[in-house]
Amino acid sequence: MFTGIIESTAKVLNITNSSLYVERPIFFDDIRIGSSICVNGVCLSVIKFDDESMSFYVLKETMNKSSLGLLKQGSKVNLERALKADGRFEGHVVQGHTEGVGEVTQIPDGESEVLMIQMPKELSKYCVQKGSIALDGVSLTIASLDQDSVSVALIPHTLENTTLGSKKIGDKVNVETDVLGRYVRSEAVAQ
Repeated sequence: MFTGIIESTAKVLNITNSSLYVERPIFFDDIRIGSSICVNGVCLSVIKFDDESMSFYVLKETMNKSSLGLLKQGSKVNLERALKADGRFEGHVVQGHTEGVGEVTQIPDGESEVLMIQMPKELSKYCVQKGSIALDGVSLTIASLDQDSVSVALIPHTLENTTLGSKKIGDKVNVETDVLGRYVRSEAVAQ
């Protein structure tokens, strides 16, 4: 489990059809083979690492259902290590199970701090105003909803310390809706 509080960004060193290699932040000193790392909102397991890099095996399904397949050498990604059981819980419950890919339709521009995402139609029903959402692994609060779009307000810290500050209109982002909201909705529909 993750919280959506990004610990670091890192460059993609290499990407193939089944592997992703990223820079290893120096303070990721507790990782080991099998450690779960949330990379742009996708939970991946470390298969190899050294002082400078970490590598992950990425299933074809994961490449196709997330924006990881769009990454290139030099791309920046958001990183978060899995939450320790005795750790401080500061964001919201993020599983690292990306449900779909959204498209950026508005970016912060100096006058507005709003980032707007065109959502996959099947995910909009799980979004509620003032509810939680993870975009590229970043825990955010939905500021407003408009049909199949969600807006989030980004504070300067988020703009400076995650990849969301460098997004452009048309860019893709991994979307994970709030797991608690999904379960509540599923239960309501079942009854």
